[in-house]
Amino acid sequence: MQWTTPRERRKFGQARRKQVGRQQHDGLHPKARPAPALELLDRAMRGRVPSLVKLKYEMMAESPFAYFRGAAPVMAADLSVIPSTGIVSQLCGDAHVRNLGAFAAPDGRLVFDINDFDETIRGPFEWDLKRMAASLVLAGRSAGHKEGSARRAVEACMERYSAQMHAFARMPLLEVGRFQVRRMGMAKPVHAALLKAERSTPLNTLQQLTEPRSTDASAPRHFRESRPMLTRVSAAQTARVLASLTPYRAMLEPQRQHLLSLYRPVDVAFKVVGTGSVGLRDYCIYLEGNGAGDPLFLQIKEETASAYAPYLPDAQSPHHNGQRAADGQRAMQLQTDPFLGWTHIGPRTFLVRQLNDHKGSIELADLAGGALSAYAEVCGELLARGHARSGDPLVIGGYLGSGGGFAQALADFGSAYADQTEKDWEDLCRTRKRKNRA
Repeated sequence: MQWTTPRERRKFGQARRKQVGRQQHDGLHPKARPAPALELLDRAMRGRVPSLVKLKYEMMAESPFAYFRGAAPVMAADLSVIPSTGIVSQLCGDAHVRNLGAFAAPDGRLVFDINDFDETIRGPFEWDLKRMAASLVLAGRSAGHKEGSARRAVEACMERYSAQMHAFARMPLLEVGRFQVRRMGMAKPVHAALLKAERSTPLNTLQQLTEPRSTDASAPRHFRESRPMLTRVSAAQTARVLASLTPYRAMLEPQRQHLLSLYRPVDVAFKVVGTGSVGLRDYCIYLEGNGAGDPLFLQIKEETASAYAPYLPDAQSPHHNGQRAADGQRAMQLQTDPFLGWTHIGPRTFLVRQLNDHKGSIELADLAGGALSAYAEVCGELLARGHARSGDPLVIGGYLGSGGGFAQALADFGSAYADQTEKDWEDLCRTRKRKNRA
């Protein structure tokens, strides 16, 4: 291990400006893509449930932002051909405005944080910021903002990120690890997500996803089918899913193992989730603890390699992609789901977590008016905390300096990438129309 002083770490960050200047982050080179966008998407579909691939494309065709949500493999390829700082932290990998949300902390309090880590990997810190910048512009356009307003939101996000990173660089490292974001009260979209999360109790999920097995309301419950979004599975598949709890239980801390042992599985279903994850195998287990009024829902979600993995050959990542996602989540989040873990079913790897336990996300309509910039600042601060926890705030802060030129460049990039996303979305829509006519 090589020991370095704080001054050396800061100077290392400053030296990375020679590799790529802060004002040079506005660049975008779509013609340098290793393959066309639709081909990159088709490659990412390999191994998914064939009957759900069409559904994924239908969901992506709903709007440019919906396309963006499902097109992380395209953006990963686009970022790979742009010069990077080489300053590494843990990446969320899919940092966009709807991948932050509210959920219950282990102590029962509601918190708001980054909450999607399917694409997490160690890589250049600015890749998360560029994806967030593009999402803010797309979300702003969807919520009725003019381009200047959307760009100002990006600048607010990046300026807040830079200011918070400098604050982290001055703090004792142990305080960085437990830093609480205090700006939540300034953003109405966060309030809306917290209110949703407050209502999203296990009993509420029980009513939404299950029904009595007979006409008797007091009868035992099972999952309510709503094809293709929620489907009950065969007895054989149920047995395979429940068997995956054995290796999952073994990786939990002893106190979590004990708690899980007091719950009894009742039913299993296949669930379609998200946009980027459509087509991957996702199972829900309904368990009961102290009777029918004590439900627990576990999600067993297939994880494949991060979309960024082909472009980051030196990234240290576990062979088990469920573990990769769990480790990345723990690296970036202040508090994580107490049931977070991983398992396998045959050769496929899975992340395990609670389903809908006091979870709530924002809607694009929540970002109208001044809410966009206020929310953008929360996004910037949360990303700064995640990167500072998993990277080096002195190095990142040394690179950013005041952050003004970097923020303007990211606003330019966000607008340019939003334009490119709209073009790619239009290509997808045209291709689907041709296929439907054929």
